Amino acid sequence: MKKILAAVLSVMMIMSSFAVIAVDAAQEENEMTGASISFKTDKALFVHAVAGADDTEAWQGWQSLHDGKLNFARTNEKYFFLPSSADDSRIEIYNGFSQSIDFGGETINAGEAKIVTYNVNDIYSVIAEGTEYKLKFMKSTAEAAIYINNSDADGSGTPLIEYLNQDKSLNAPATGAVVDADGSIDNTEIKKIKGRGNSTWAKAKKPYNITYKSNVSVAGMAKSKKYSLLANYQDDSFSRNRFLYDLSDAVGMPYASDSRYVDFYSNGFYWGSYQMTEKIEVGKNNVVNDIDDTAYLNSDGTINKDFPFLCEVDASANEDEDYVVKCDNGITLTVKAPELEPGDVGYEEVKNYIREKFNAFAGAAKSPSSNLSDYADIDSVTKLYLINELGKNWDSGVSSTFFVYKKDAVGKYKFYGSPVWDYDNSLGNATGVESELNYIGVKDYEEYSGWWCKFKGKAKRDRSSNNIMNNIARHTQVLETAPQIWFEDFVPAIDYFAGNKSESSVSDEFYSSEKYYNLIKGSAEMNYKSGWLLDTGGWICDHSSLNNAKFDMSAGTYTVNSSVTKYDSNFDGMYGYCRDWLISRTAWLSSQMFDSYTPRIKGDVDGDGVISIMDATAIQKYVADMVKLTDTQLIAADLNGDGLANILDATEIQKIIAEII
Repeated sequence: MKKILAAVLSVMMIMSSFAVIAVDAAQEENEMTGASISFKTDKALFVHAVAGADDTEAWQGWQSLHDGKLNFARTNEKYFFLPSSADDSRIEIYNGFSQSIDFGGETINAGEAKIVTYNVNDIYSVIAEGTEYKLKFMKSTAEAAIYINNSDADGSGTPLIEYLNQDKSLNAPATGAVVDADGSIDNTEIKKIKGRGNSTWAKAKKPYNITYKSNVSVAGMAKSKKYSLLANYQDDSFSRNRFLYDLSDAVGMPYASDSRYVDFYSNGFYWGSYQMTEKIEVGKNNVVNDIDDTAYLNSDGTINKDFPFLCEVDASANEDEDYVVKCDNGITLTVKAPELEPGDVGYEEVKNYIREKFNAFAGAAKSPSSNLSDYADIDSVTKLYLINELGKNWDSGVSSTFFVYKKDAVGKYKFYGSPVWDYDNSLGNATGVESELNYIGVKDYEEYSGWWCKFKGKAKRDRSSNNIMNNIARHTQVLETAPQIWFEDFVPAIDYFAGNKSESSVSDEFYSSEKYYNLIKGSAEMNYKSGWLLDTGGWICDHSSLNNAKFDMSAGTYTVNSSVTKYDSNFDGMYGYCRDWLISRTAWLSSQMFDSYTPRIKGDVDGDGVISIMDATAIQKYVADMVKLTDTQLIAADLNGDGLANILDATEIQKIIAEII
């Protein structure tokens, strides 16, 4: 008989928290252990993320498979969806039944935990209270597991996720564990967890924002208190956000949200494969780490004449929930920093300042012949445009489009395009809204060919648009800069991603597609096996086939395969489609920009068209590990042809400047 999740969880949480009495006797491979679990349990088996660890948080219960609406069937068939930290042969099982159980011939007493041997993907017979269960173990390959537990989130006995899912505005504290793949455990408590997202919040598998009580690191990420736990429910590859976030880092965008593939558990229930992402916040230990929330104030409490800020273009902003600024031409901003509330000092002054500065920036962007560099950092806004163009991002310039306003190297305030955010509907995933596509005259949105950003937000016969990304995409300075950035920063990174290069000097944060696949495959298989849908509805476009394309830089030729590549209706197929769409899109964009690209000359490391002392300085900083250089920059820096960029090359540049050679 089917049971909805809420009912199942309610039954699971009836019993009080317990402690298991340690047993002194132990066998060579099978030993009874002392154990305790922080959340309420029911009659079930539980397994720990790290066998024998003292931690009380990283436990999960066995569970039956569910459908997309979280109804359960075949309740005598059970699964343990293990995190990547679990050992491949030894596992610690706790018996939550009131009587001893038989696990594959091993007896585990009631209220005790025992370390037993097992094999991943094998099925075991479990006899508990006269009922036989079939139990299968699956294991993740993700970089970490996130456990967040609270059996009484509302003070009336409601389990955490059941409580939070009632309304996005609700929040609660919790205990928990961050367990990396190597088995290390961090038990930092959660100050607050709450729902997040707009359309994604309406799905059964929901995303959340998490604030820890102190800084934590997840699988090697820089320590932070605030994270977003993305469900990626409508991205069957689980990787579109990860690819483009990491690519933005590889191409040198000012800020990039680091993230990891994780498995999420709460009160013993496995909620599926998620992406743990740095939340876009300002401050020393956050993504935007070179400005803070108080820079708008002088020491005497008055408002600064100029100050940095972080804003998001967001057409769906809610003035009841967000700090909103209404700009010219219908552009709506949410101010992320400084984030003030009515009655705060400077509330209206800050809004007026941001409105004035953004209106000037947007006005310059809308005039293709203006000097946009007076208002914006051309390099970063060009990269922001290229990320959106590469992904054919549906939300380009509409929502989740972030800008940081801060001083440049000479002390002038400008807008910087960064960080990127919310790309689950990109890279060939979304079908788009037919009425809007007809309005702007785009018929190839799902295909990897065809321009996108310069059409977004405009009428078929009208070149004008108020969409900020549309205007950036058509600005003369951006169009002149884009080919060089594309071929010198984007193409080398994507070549490595595609497997065309054995090593990457672009970024150690952007991997090959094979490495991403190996990290997500096990987690994705558990996610879909547990019951989450691979096909989440009509909003997702057809991922069954592609005529893949490639571009030959040496010959300047673009070719499309005559044969069609078919993709199976499983995770492997959907991951392959996403990967190949990105690579083919890169080929098409390269074919369009190739004729406008002039390769950088030897010695012109910074790509400004002139060999100067700045190029020598760039090499010196690289040698001192102060900066990274892209593949193209390294080629330009290698003046003596020894395959390296070193102090000898910097000396060669200095000789050129001094006209010694």
